Amino acid sequence: MATLPAAEIRRAVRQGLEEDLILGDATTTSIFSSPVKAHAKIIAQQPLVVAGMAAAVQTFLMIDPSLRLSVFKRDGDRAMNGEPLLHIEGDGRSILQAERVALNFLQHLSGIATLTQRFCRAVRGYPASIMDTRKTLPGWRALQKWAVSLGGGINHRQSLGDGILIKDNHLALLRRHRRPVKQACQLAHAHRSNELPVIVEVESLSEVRQALAGKPDVILLDNMPPDLVRRAVTLIKKQSLVEVSGGITLKNVRAMAAAGADRISIGALTHSAPAATISLVMTVARPSRRQRA
Repeated sequence: MATLPAAEIRRAVRQGLEEDLILGDATTTSIFSSPVKAHAKIIAQQPLVVAGMAAAVQTFLMIDPSLRLSVFKRDGDRAMNGEPLLHIEGDGRSILQAERVALNFLQHLSGIATLTQRFCRAVRGYPASIMDTRKTLPGWRALQKWAVSLGGGINHRQSLGDGILIKDNHLALLRRHRRPVKQACQLAHAHRSNELPVIVEVESLSEVRQALAGKPDVILLDNMPPDLVRRAVTLIKKQSLVEVSGGITLKNVRAMAAAGADRISIGALTHSAPAATISLVMTVARPSRRQRA
């Protein structure tokens, strides 16, 4: 499981609060001129993998360090429908100001972690790893990839410098060569530093043969149906790791694993995961018996 640096969480929280409170909270300040004692619970409204709790906690505390928080579910925990995730007690005005930003973190990141877990469960029994891609929101990559790891997935490249991934548009610029896939792999091996892995994307069995001649670490089979993946795996004979990508869904991911893929990379984990259904319910704190007397 990847570890997200505390500094990255604080950066994201500060950015979220600056965005939401750039002009203050016109609604809350117009209605409440003094503190209002309140309790609030954040509740899961579906089965989910919790992700974003650390960010949610930081959000409330950045707004008001005097808020008292009780965490029921931590990042990576499973929660069932109706289970409380977090309890907050203190000034209701502060809770209102932090509510949307805190829920944005929890709903979006828990959605990613939950979808990733579903894909991991779909390939259970096969050695294939579920991986993410760089199809992430600008500024949110570390958070989104962290959520993938919480759901049981593995992170692909964090940036362009983390590996050599030769894609179709790289190959398009090499079409003047008779065997562009082989040529690209050879160039990558000759110029790579720090033993970066060489991954090449192919779309046909003839390109698989070219790739094998270039000896990449990973051959990425792009948009191939399972039967063609199986034929490619037979051709590759473990000379390279086999990755499949493109059009992967919960309906076909197990067939891809059964065809022999070592890795299955899925852009939808980060760019299309549905937000988890999570709500915040607030109540006004009841006065103590001494206060009522």
